[in-house]
Amino acid sequence: MRIGIVGWPQSGKRTLFSLLTGRELQASGSDRAGSVPGTASILDPRFDALADLYRPRKRTPAQIAIELLPDLDERRIREGEFADDVSKLDAICHVVRAFHDDAVYHVHGSVNPERDIEAIQGELLLLDLLHIETRLERIARDTRRMKAEELAREKECLERLRAHLDAGQPFRTFPVSLEDRRLLSGHPFLSGKETVIAINDGEDPRAAAERVSAMRARYGAQRIEIMPISAKIEAEIAELASEEDRRTFLADCGIEEPALHRLTRLCMAALGRISFFTVGTDEVRQWLVRRGATAPEAAGVIHSDLERGFIRAEVTKYDDLIALGSEEKVKRAGKLVLAGRDYRVEDGDILSIRFSV
Repeated sequence: MRIGIVGWPQSGKRTLFSLLTGRELQASGSDRAGSVPGTASILDPRFDALADLYRPRKRTPAQIAIELLPDLDERRIREGEFADDVSKLDAICHVVRAFHDDAVYHVHGSVNPERDIEAIQGELLLLDLLHIETRLERIARDTRRMKAEELAREKECLERLRAHLDAGQPFRTFPVSLEDRRLLSGHPFLSGKETVIAINDGEDPRAAAERVSAMRARYGAQRIEIMPISAKIEAEIAELASEEDRRTFLADCGIEEPALHRLTRLCMAALGRISFFTVGTDEVRQWLVRRGATAPEAAGVIHSDLERGFIRAEVTKYDDLIALGSEEKVKRAGKLVLAGRDYRVEDGDILSIRFSV
């Protein structure tokens, strides 16, 4: 599962990629010509709290694959390279410039976040519409020489989708039945990618929050997650040597937690994943599992033997453990959940798997 970072030149996406992955990029050279792979740890205060509680010998946060796509430009869009890049992704993180700096040029001549969002989202819609037109032309030809019933159903579904896209709504918000899903499963609709938009703003968190609030109202119906982030501030936080210095810096800026932390969690969610934890004095570990997974499926993420020999899962809710202070107190309070094979794992669950092979 991969999430790709996209954006116009000078948007701050390279800085954010480096901060997320710890990978230093060259100022110029080969890493601008193609996609750059990386791995980012999920930055989650729940993981930190559990590690503080157990003080384990090993701390292992979950990780996701992140890819930095080449700078967007009109040529890459025109020649189809952008579409090829996006088609290989599972989700998109679009970094949008909102900061003003006369020393940093903007490819469009001025800073306008809404315009830059519309340019990319509109391009994805257009590519999907072009795909539909091509497929409908093919269906019209094939209907003359093939059994038409299945093609007629696909044609009707594509025409409904075309009207949805023409109204400015992406494929990910298209209401589909099981039959629709079957008919459309082989189509590479780019506007179906789950999307996070990171608004790279200036140094005023309150002004950034107001800007993002207005954007959420505008794009909420398109199922786009939008959040403010300042690559400059995040870089300054990363350079601080101690946790105490970072907390002081955040307090001075009026920030509850680094925006980078929330961005990793939004990227995780965009990939359709939730977190669960295993805990102990040897290791506190965060795991990722698909949203809606059963307890045996979560056990399989840890090890295939645990899924194969699954008996039950002992589930502790994160809030209960933090509030009560220990697993023993959770048990005495009657809050330990004994979960069978049908249990659906919830975000933040702490699991202990009982199995036999």
